[in-house]
Amino acid sequence: MNRNLLASIVAFALPLAGCGGAPEQPPLAGARIGGGFALTDQDGKTVRDTDFAGRYRIVYFGYTYCPDVCPTDMAKIGQAMKILDTDSPRIANKVVPIFITVDPERDTPAVVKQFIANFHPRVVGLTGSPQAIADVAKKYAVYFKKQAPGPGGGYMVDHLAVAFLMGPNGEPIASLPIDKDGAAIAEQIRHWVK
Repeated sequence: MNRNLLASIVAFALPLAGCGGAPEQPPLAGARIGGGFALTDQDGKTVRDTDFAGRYRIVYFGYTYCPDVCPTDMAKIGQAMKILDTDSPRIANKVVPIFITVDPERDTPAVVKQFIANFHPRVVGLTGSPQAIADVAKKYAVYFKKQAPGPGGGYMVDHLAVAFLMGPNGEPIASLPIDKDGAAIAEQIRHWVK
């Protein structure tokens, strides 16, 4: 067999060697995203990251006074959970959606509770001190910045809009397609949740 023919066969066969063999690596495998926290939930109780051990988590940072992006993204996450509740209940029961505010000055537990009630009954809403929120946002690599107050005294908060799918041990798996609809988000969850 000539060397060029052998090289061609090897070059063609090597990529096929991985087909069906090794499991697919999650897009965020090994990323430094996530970590410990102790925050306050919508009922005023302290919640730690370890309270979610063994469950997949959808982690979204936003704020309740957001005029458009946050409620839209949370509605899509809620829609995805409702789809999974109906057609993949085993998967749905393994997932907890978590909303973490980036505006703790206004987003008290009561305000967060009212906001998350619009999306899905299992959404957990978290707030905390400004320092606790800054710490958890840093662990998730989420940028946010309070803007200067407007004429009426209200203000906006610039922030990264991303929904992270975290694994049962708190490991990052993927960012969910919140730029699409609930069906696309549900499909990604089905793909990764085992």
